[in-house]
Order: sequence, then C-alpha cells, then structure tokens
Amino acid sequence: MTEPDLFEVVNPATEEVITTVELAGTAETDAAVARARAAFDTWRRVAPADRARLLRAFAAAVDADREHLAALEVANAGHTIGNARWEAGNARDVIEYYAAAPERLFGRQIPVAGGIDVTFQEPIGVVGVIVPWNFPMPIAAWALAPALAAGNTVIVKPAELTPLTALRLAELALAAGIPEGVLQVLPGRGPVVGQRFVTHPDVRKVVFTGSTRVGKEIMAGCAAQVKPVTLELGGKSANIVFADADLAKAAATAPYAVFDNAGQDCCARSRILVEASAFDDFMALLEPAVRGVRVGDPADEKTEMGPLISAAHRERVSSYVPDASAVAFRGSAPDGPGFWYPPTVLAPVRHEDRAFTEEIFGPVVAVVPFHDEQDALRIANATEYGLSGSIWTRDLGRALRVSRGVEAGNLSVNSHSSVRYTTPFGGFKQSGLGRELGPDALDAFTQTKNVFISTEE
Repeated sequence: MTEPDLFEVVNPATEEVITTVELAGTAETDAAVARARAAFDTWRRVAPADRARLLRAFAAAVDADREHLAALEVANAGHTIGNARWEAGNARDVIEYYAAAPERLFGRQIPVAGGIDVTFQEPIGVVGVIVPWNFPMPIAAWALAPALAAGNTVIVKPAELTPLTALRLAELALAAGIPEGVLQVLPGRGPVVGQRFVTHPDVRKVVFTGSTRVGKEIMAGCAAQVKPVTLELGGKSANIVFADADLAKAAATAPYAVFDNAGQDCCARSRILVEASAFDDFMALLEPAVRGVRVGDPADEKTEMGPLISAAHRERVSSYVPDASAVAFRGSAPDGPGFWYPPTVLAPVRHEDRAFTEEIFGPVVAVVPFHDEQDALRIANATEYGLSGSIWTRDLGRALRVSRGVEAGNLSVNSHSSVRYTTPFGGFKQSGLGRELGPDALDAFTQTKNVFISTEE
C-alpha cells in the first residue's frame, strides 16, 4: 500500500505550518470524475428555479462565513485582511449574480421555411477548474458559479500552496443543499490532477488560470479531444500616464496598481509609461507614495501589502533585481520570518530588460518615458501579453483613442480597475482565451443546440 501524498500548508507571513493536506492521485481523480459524471445527469434536470434557489442559498452561506473565509486567506495566502474580506465578498457576489442565470438561459426562435426552429443552451458536462495560488477564493468562484448555474458539475483543483478556502467553499455548498458530486474540491498536484482533467474523456471542459507556459500545455492536451478551454494567463500590463493627467492622483495610486497582493496579480500594472515632459514630476510624486506603502502582518487592519507566497517565489522575484539594477527607490519590508520583499521601482530601464518584458509577479515596477500617443502605444503593445492596463489623461478623445489602440482585454481610464463581476474579463494575445464574469461567462459553459420542428403535413 502506497503512502499518501501529504502537503504541508505554510503561512507565508510566519513560515509556520498551518495544516497538512492529502493530495489526490490519479485514482482519486478518476473517482471524483465518476461522481461528477453521475451527478450531472441529475443536476442538469433540476428545475431552473430550484437550481437558482440552491445557488442563492450557497451565496448566503458564503456571506455568513465571510470572516472565517477571510481569516483562512490571510493565513494561507498572506493576503491583507482588507483584501481577503473583499475576496470573500466577491465570491458571494459572483455566486449570487449567477443564481439569476438558470431562469435566463434563453434560446432563440429563428424564422425558417416549413416549420419552427428553436435553440437551447445546453450544459457541457463535467468541468475541471484549475485554480492558481494568487487569488484562490474569487477565481474558484468565477468558474464554479456560472458552470453550476448552467447545469454543469464542477471539480475544482486548488493550487497545492493554497487549498484552504476552496475546501471551505465545498463544505458551504453542501451545507446549502448543493447535492453531493455537483461541486467537488480535489487538492492535488498539477501534473497529476490537472493533467487528468486534460486527458479524461468525461471531463468535457477545462478552466485554467495560471502561467502562459502551462496554459499552452493544457490547450495542446485538450486539442486531442477537441475539448474546450477557458484560459486566463499571464500579463505585463501598462500604466500609461500623459502629461495632462492629474499627476498627483496618478502617482498616489500607481503603487497599489502593482504592489497590491505583493504584485502577485496578472493584472498588475508592472510597467509605468510616463510622458517625457512629466517624467521628473511624476517620479518625484511616486517616491513618497511607494515609501508610504505599509508592508507587514497581513492580519493587521492597517497593512497594505503582505508577503510573497513562498521562499522559492521570492528567489524568482529577486532574480529580476540583481545588484546592478537601476533601482530608483524602494519601500520597506519586515525582517525575520516570512517571505517578504520590499516595493521596488526600477527607473529608467531599457525596453529590452527582463524586468520590463517578463512577468515578474512580485512588487517590482519598471518606469520608462514616452514621447507621444503613438510612442506610448508602441511601447505598451510591445509584449506577448494583453490582459489589462490603465490610461491617465484629462482628454476624453485621447482616452478613447488610446483605449482602442492598446492591445489588452481590460482597460480603465483614470483608475486601476480590472475586475467587476458584472462585466467580462479576459485577455488578448497570450494572456488568455475566452471570457470570465458578466453575461459572457455563461457562453463558456453552455453549447447551442438547434432544433427544427416541421409543420408541413
């Protein structure tokens, strides 16, 4: 008899072991798929109003457990308590939003000769969801909520490092009345559980959030079965600041656009592009804003940035800031236990530098000047990524021109907002495939069936 595969879950702020989680192997994954496949035959036939009622009960259960969920995320992922509360609320809101979907999965009646033609939005089947470690709670909800609403069954594989909130969501779903087998959470390693989602013929769709490299491997594997995928991948987003912008506000908010969650965010605005005529003024305003970011105990209500997720990840982030780097200024970070890294600004940097071209996924931002709109667009689009970004200007016409010109899926003007649960989210180029959230997400979890009924005698 083989020994179970056990994984120690560590608090990244203290380096202390929180708990030990048993990781599933291939046999356990196949058993979970079999349960999900059996449950699908029943779940898809639950009356829309009843499915909606169960999802509302699930959302209410999450709402009642928000403080507990937030505390789990603080301990397991090092998120600040303020962020963690928002994330728990976001999971609730997303589930509640899609609770309205079962009764609104409208088909169409299409005029044809000789009969009536109608379409139905049918569920796909078993959906395998692979969740990253950077935002484990909301990203799990973004996939499971629309998938369940559409009548699919779901197996969530959380990241090995951060399984605790996903496991709790599964408990809350059962307590709310979601039938067994409809939503399962299966901790496991990517090359084992995640890969089995790709190869198992009864898993009819895979949703993956993570690196572009792994996303390409998943997409290639699913191609063998013509299995649909939704991919939310890497980013190297630009924060474009024009000279006519409110420079004080742009500089004050820029640190939080990249250092939030310690920069472990694929939407992080990790490249700041500043119009040359305003470059020195902007940098003078940016320095106190960066030095003012409060880095420390994520459970402290005043903390604005916590630790990185692991020692290995801290080493990776550090590799982008060797001793010879053009460090303009840094914030501070605690000494002692914990995977801390200070907010760091590199300026000016060359456009070909690794720190400017690769996704760092840490609290490091590179600043460069640009000359005019076309130069800003050239620099912003000179990347394989296209997930998010910001544009700062008082000129409405410029805001619209540059928004249309930036090759990214989620842009904000005079703000750094990327995610609203009521609007679509996803990337251009190698930042992903498909859309999550908003009404668009339901298309990712349904397939259109066309039915023609002859009326001719």
